Amino acid sequence: MSDSTIRSAFNALKAILDTAVRDEPLARNVATAVTRPKVAPQEAAHLTPEEVRRVLEAAQTSRYAPLFAFLVNTGLEAWRGSCAALVRCGPRRWCAASTRQPHPGRWRPGRHRAQDGEVPAVGPLSSTAQRVLREVHTSQAAERLTAGSAWRQTGYVFTTELGTPYEPRNALRALQAAATHAGLPDIGLHTLRHSAAAVMLVNGVPLKVVSEVLGHASIGITGDIYGHVSPDVSRKALTRLSEALGSERWS
Repeated sequence: MSDSTIRSAFNALKAILDTAVRDEPLARNVATAVTRPKVAPQEAAHLTPEEVRRVLEAAQTSRYAPLFAFLVNTGLEAWRGSCAALVRCGPRRWCAASTRQPHPGRWRPGRHRAQDGEVPAVGPLSSTAQRVLREVHTSQAAERLTAGSAWRQTGYVFTTELGTPYEPRNALRALQAAATHAGLPDIGLHTLRHSAAAVMLVNGVPLKVVSEVLGHASIGITGDIYGHVSPDVSRKALTRLSEALGSERWS
């Protein structure tokens, strides 16, 4: 089992035994005598801002370009999380699905809605991410007119020219083709999410805030994945501290 699975199992067992001690079937929780399993840091592959620009530029001719731009400007997951769950509640309304159904490609719409021209309620969005969604909304309306009776009103934001949801494998192939053209092979859709996180951290965004943006269950998960970025962040933080305290005398 992976380190994280082992630690999750330990945490669950410890909680169960805590309950047993509270309810008195057990006198003590023997799990407290065991050291909490550690999770070895796993460096998440990510791109620099310059590399991201090269990939997005190489993908400009692909219909998946808006998806790639949205992913890297939000840090959302491509298919298992919020990005794939973005849907339209109607021709003049946007909303965000919040719960994935057991069947691939199907999600239950959430309650968040926005008026025409606004963006789905998936949390704070940058002006770039909002612009991407508006452009997708406009191009999709045009494709719907062109497709006529062949159009399928699935409600998804990122769709084919007939309104059906993107096939993840096709999006991945398009990204890999763009990356290869940009001289950056061996990246995946998740690389864009990792890149967003790394750029935020390197530029001084607190780990807790990055964790919330990514939707992690705890800040510990974020630290395990992006711990390799921390040294650079720490150096910048200490440099800013010295500058604020006027420590040039000892520099």
